[in-house]
Amino acid sequence: MLSAVAAAFRAPDLRRKILGTLGLLVLYRAGAALPSPGVDYRAVRTCVALVSGGDSAGIYQLINLFSGGAMLHLSVFAIGITPYITAGIIVQLLTVVIPRFEELRKEGQTGQAKMTQYTRYLSMALAILQASTLVALAARGQLLRGCPEDLLADTGLFGMIIIVLVLTAGAALVMWFGELITERGIGNGMSLLIFTGIAAQLPSQGRSILDSKGGLVFGGVCVAVLLLLVGVIFVEQGQRRIPVQYAKRVVGRKMYGGSSTYLPLKVNQAGVIPVIFASSLLYLPQLLAQLTRNSSGAQSWWQEWIEKYLVDPGSPVYIAVYFALVVFFTYFYVAVTFDPRERADEMRKFGGFLPGYRPGKPTADYLSFVLSRITLPGAVYLGAVAVLPNLLLGIGTSGSAPSLAFGGTSALIVVSVGLDTIKQLESQLMNKNYEGFLR
Repeated sequence: MLSAVAAAFRAPDLRRKILGTLGLLVLYRAGAALPSPGVDYRAVRTCVALVSGGDSAGIYQLINLFSGGAMLHLSVFAIGITPYITAGIIVQLLTVVIPRFEELRKEGQTGQAKMTQYTRYLSMALAILQASTLVALAARGQLLRGCPEDLLADTGLFGMIIIVLVLTAGAALVMWFGELITERGIGNGMSLLIFTGIAAQLPSQGRSILDSKGGLVFGGVCVAVLLLLVGVIFVEQGQRRIPVQYAKRVVGRKMYGGSSTYLPLKVNQAGVIPVIFASSLLYLPQLLAQLTRNSSGAQSWWQEWIEKYLVDPGSPVYIAVYFALVVFFTYFYVAVTFDPRERADEMRKFGGFLPGYRPGKPTADYLSFVLSRITLPGAVYLGAVAVLPNLLLGIGTSGSAPSLAFGGTSALIVVSVGLDTIKQLESQLMNKNYEGFLR
């Protein structure tokens, strides 16, 4: 890995891409620390330090982790990359429901550009909705429960509209950063922004564990995280390789095909998307209970049930529901994104077949059988990684909320993004070497 990075810095064009990517990541972190206008930043810092690790932080823990801690601080990039990720997932799922989206997906680069445009529009709508919700919770004193100070300096309608516009503009700028990194930099821009947000949380949460639990526990956490990283890398690299044979074809005076390759099916075919789905779904009832709470503090029976079982991340009901949702969304997302019949038709179109299976429906049935077999361990693996911080709840900063920066979800994202970025860097290096050889 280090040799690939060193070789990339010796190539002027790759060095330019790497430095440009690092520059955009630095700007992203600067915007995450820049306070929004109309927000009492001194009160925000005081309240975050006061309720850090409590139930308030636990409700938004995954979204706050993706934003690098910017959300609870109400900074310019408080919304972060979450609306764009959610919009991309929704548009991808709608390709199964809306025939127009399915046609665009099959049109190649032109259709993909149109889908990207739809994703941008939807992400802006979601950013406005999320910014309005965030500002409304801050104005009602429900963003950080237990905070005695007002987070907003101006609670008037005009002042709140200004904050919503600034947060929405920040989300649009973050989206542009991500697309710029993907087009002109190294790696996937959106993934690298999430990676940067998680990495920014590591020093502060590590320091909190060291101060609250001592050096022995901190050392044990570091060893556990190292073992977790090894396990995540092992599973993420695991795949089932299905051999594919291409028949020989004579076109004019030339013969094509006759080669052997394989179709790789990853154990974790869904990636981290099911975890994001499950966390978002668990976040909705908590948000609904907060928005419908009376000013007197009285709660109805369903609000009390949500507070008891779906707000506390250490609750057995929360852990069981979270695990079940991750497993369900893993199967759901794999079924949506991988169509065995479509793959079988593509292989038949190009003269490919699986040894021992006829092209068409028998090939599709075999691919479906193999996919269902490897999806089960992948779903269980994702569920175990997702609930790991909740099972180790006592290691958090105050013992009431998990330290997600040292949790399984963070390890999954960091490993996936790191491996993907290194692979892209090595691929560009290989292309560079081929170009030099051809010259």
